[in-house]
Formats: sequence, structure tokens, C-alpha cells
Amino acid sequence: MKIIVANTSHFKYAQVICDTIADSATVRGTGIAKRTPEYIQKKLENGNAVIALDGETFAGFCYIEIWGHEKYVANSGLIVHPNYRGKGLAKSIKQKVFELSQEKFPGAKIFGITTGLPVMKINYELGYKPVTFSELTDDPEFWKGCQTCKNFDVLTRTDQKMCLCTGMLYDPATQTTKDKKLNGKAFKRLKSIKEQLFLKKNKK
Repeated sequence: MKIIVANTSHFKYAQVICDTIADSATVRGTGIAKRTPEYIQKKLENGNAVIALDGETFAGFCYIEIWGHEKYVANSGLIVHPNYRGKGLAKSIKQKVFELSQEKFPGAKIFGITTGLPVMKINYELGYKPVTFSELTDDPEFWKGCQTCKNFDVLTRTDQKMCLCTGMLYDPATQTTKDKKLNGKAFKRLKSIKEQLFLKKNKK
């Protein structure tokens, strides 16, 4: 298994990446912003993505989005193919794209929004903290990406202040060794809250 910075030679994986992301959202029953093969290829062309390959077989992927004139970057589209789940690959991919983000955009705040509890745990371990949406980028193009999510109505009803996703932010200017340690109690509280919101949403 190798996890590398993706490039144009990986264009052939764009469709399977999109399909795997969409299928995962369907299985989990959660909302997700849809990606097109063309959009994924743009990330590959710019060197703003990492891909995990088992020989020539696709195993996982994640890419970088740039917002606010490079003041903010997001690590998005994290996905692991079903055949490779449960082996810690998601964490390795997230670590790789996190390091790539810091290398290409030093000083930028790194953020993400997710409903996935495993991703939240990984983010905690990397030093992310849960934040309100107001602390994320105010670039309208970012929020337009949520329009294809089935929960977009929640976001619009709250004037982009909250949704079922949790906003998480890594600010390199405020990080300390203590900040980078996983806060187990905080994560458990967040997990409980997200589970309750998810159940409430699906009862409607």
C-alpha cells in the first residue's frame, strides 16, 4: 500500500473516487456534497490531493480546497474503498493530506465539516478543535458546495450558523503540545450530541 501526492497520471481513478464517495454517503444515510470527475481531476492536476493505491487498485483518497486567498484550506472528500476499511487507512490518508496542506500553504488555517465520527476523532488527534461555522471561511463559494447535500435546508434555515455537520479547525498560530493531544471527554460529548442530532433528523 502506498499513499502519495496525486497527479495527472491518476485521472483514470476520478470516476471510482466519485462513485465511492457517493456510495458511502448512501450507506451511512448522511448528506454529502457531490463531486464530479472533472472536479476531482482538477485537484489531481494541481497536486492538491493524495491517493492510496494497492498496486494499481484504488484504496483511498482526500483532497485540498483553498479559500479566502489561501488563508484557509480544507481537507475534503476523505474516502476509503470498502475493501480497505477497518485497517487504519483513513487516518494515514488524513495525516498525509494534512502534511501536504501545511507544506503547500504554511500558516493557513485548516478546517473541515463532517458528520462522520471516525473523521472527527482523527481530526482531534491532529489538533483540530470543534468550532462554530462563523470561525470557518466566509467564502460563499465554499458554502455553495453544500447545495447538493440533502441537509442543505438545515444550513439555509440557520443562516449558515449550524447544520448536522460539525465544523473543526486547526489554527497553526495557536497550537501547543497540549492542544495536539486527544481530549477523550470532549470527543465523547461531541459524539453523543451528533448521534442525537442525526436520530432527530431521521425521525422527521
